[in-house]
Amino acid sequence: MGADTSLDADAQAPAFEQEVDASGLTCPLPILRAKKALAQMASGEVLRVITTDRNAIRDFQAFARQTGNALVLQQEDDGRGVHYLRRR
Repeated sequence: MGADTSLDADAQAPAFEQEVDASGLTCPLPILRAKKALAQMASGEVLRVITTDRNAIRDFQAFARQTGNALVLQQEDDGRGVHYLRRR
C-alpha cells in the first residue's frame, strides 16, 4: 500500500480521531509527540499532526516508512504542515 504524500493544500483531508499540535517545535519533538499519540490509538485510527518545522515533511515520510504507519496525506500551506498518519 503506497502512501499518498501529496502536498496539495486543497486535497480532501481524512477524518481523524486525534490531533497533535506541534507548532513551534523542531525535530525530533513533532515525531516524538506523534509516536506517543499513536501508541495510545487503536489500529486503523488516524492521527493529525500540525507542524511548523520546515523539515517535518521529510521527517514524517521517514517516520512512516520506519514504523509501518501509513502516511495518508501531507499538506503544506504558508509554512505550516499537516500530516495524517493511520495507525498500523
